[in-house]
Amino acid sequence: MRVSSIITLSAIGTSSVLAQSNNVTGQLGDAPVTTGNPIGKGAIATLPENAFWEGSLNGNVKGHVSAKSGAGGNGIDYEVAFSNLPTEGGPFIYHIHVAPVPSDGNCTSTLGHLDQTIRGEDPPCDSSRPASCQQGDLSGKYGKINGSAPFTATFHDPYTSLVDGDGAYFGNRSLVFHFSNKTRISCANFTVVQANGTSPYPTGTSPAKVSPTSTSVPVTGAGSALSVVKNLAIAPVVAAFLALL
Repeated sequence: MRVSSIITLSAIGTSSVLAQSNNVTGQLGDAPVTTGNPIGKGAIATLPENAFWEGSLNGNVKGHVSAKSGAGGNGIDYEVAFSNLPTEGGPFIYHIHVAPVPSDGNCTSTLGHLDQTIRGEDPPCDSSRPASCQQGDLSGKYGKINGSAPFTATFHDPYTSLVDGDGAYFGNRSLVFHFSNKTRISCANFTVVQANGTSPYPTGTSPAKVSPTSTSVPVTGAGSALSVVKNLAIAPVVAAFLALL
């Protein structure tokens, strides 16, 4: 009877922790929707010729992330294009990082993801609840890159901003491209295009519109989430055991 009680309480505790991990949000709540973005204002980050990662690549990953204010100044419209991808190490992920790339090109100096709500990377982003994700986790919210074929995508993100001074502003931040294990392959700073009504997208490089699809989360993130569940789920077992002594 006592063993049965302990097992029951343990199951309840584990179920509760799993539910919480699936509904994680930032310490300051979900990311707010951004409004008032200057009409026509945009930004673009284009990966450099040489990779930061010193492994075996056939040249660097090529591509860019372009952005402009959404309709009516609400949220941001993104266009993404990457090619010359590695033949292994995917699904590849890309994010807006909080700090710019320094003059020496060190991608480690870009620090972590844009994360105004203090959400953290683990558990991984739930793409069905993008407001609960880190604002800079673009691939987590809108689709990782599977395979080595050229990748293009367009999406609207309500949670990043081109309003200078806003906490979600990314015009002075950076783009970082990663292997699935979060190793940084390449990075680039965003450059702001003034609000003059012109497109921020490079001539001839604007990708076709597609709907990006979400894929499995990196194993490293999943392992961290499971570790949290294990650590927290044991508490009900200990409490129940002590109560029965």
